[in-house]
Amino acid sequence: METEKQVLGEFEAKYIPLIDKFLSENIVKSSTNKLLIDSMSYSLMAGGKRLRPLLSLAVLDSYGVAINQELIKVISAVELIHTYSLIHDDLPAMDNSDYRRGKLANHVKFGDDIATLAGDGLLTLAFEWIADSSLNSAVKVDLINQLARSAGPCGMVAGQVIDVSSEDSSLTLEQLQTLDQKKTGELFYYCVVAGAMIAKVSDHDLEQLKKFAWSFGVAFQIYDDILDNPATGSDEDVEKNTYVNLLGIENAKDKLAEIIKQGENAVDNLEDAKVTVILKSFFTYFEIGKR
Repeated sequence: METEKQVLGEFEAKYIPLIDKFLSENIVKSSTNKLLIDSMSYSLMAGGKRLRPLLSLAVLDSYGVAINQELIKVISAVELIHTYSLIHDDLPAMDNSDYRRGKLANHVKFGDDIATLAGDGLLTLAFEWIADSSLNSAVKVDLINQLARSAGPCGMVAGQVIDVSSEDSSLTLEQLQTLDQKKTGELFYYCVVAGAMIAKVSDHDLEQLKKFAWSFGVAFQIYDDILDNPATGSDEDVEKNTYVNLLGIENAKDKLAEIIKQGENAVDNLEDAKVTVILKSFFTYFEIGKR
């Protein structure tokens, strides 16, 4: 019998090449301006685990929805949003990072102005890809509305504002959870809900999938904080608002295990899913010591 980690590995091997192929082939068609295309492509195709679109595909797969090119297009739009956020995060006015995924940050290679515009282009192109798809009009409206809420001033942007405005203060656990839920968790939430919308799941299963999504987002951030534990020398700022700095390394690990269990319980409570192992397999990403 396959382990959950093997299931996830096979799922990634099947779908990541399809996502990457679509992104690489279609980003070059999005503009006639070569400099803009080069800048957008540089960051979009710089690597990454494609966890966000994979989560949407995992929900669709769990409910037996056949994956076609149109669905790849729709679920890949979130990678444009994610990439735009990384480009803008690295800018001097934000995190002022010179490198991203082992390569020069977009603004270092192309300049602050082009990097900003590349981010703007990716952000707006995401909604175009959904709107131009052949999905039912009502589903497209729901997806666009949810993505706008998750990525905008109610979600990811709000989380970024909390982050930059609280750099010189210590957050409580509740405040830290709010920050991470918005800044990191909202796009994961969108991806799971997007899959549920397309699959037309029941109200009961939608609520369980939302619980799974929030658990995954929180687990992702706690895991990232553990790997960036100042004790390892990998985080330059020991005063940073993280779960490790707030709870201590061992308590943070306990919190991670607790959150993962909550997410697994939500998956177990699904009533109509044909298979659930692929959803549970995503939690194997959070093995301490592995990335």
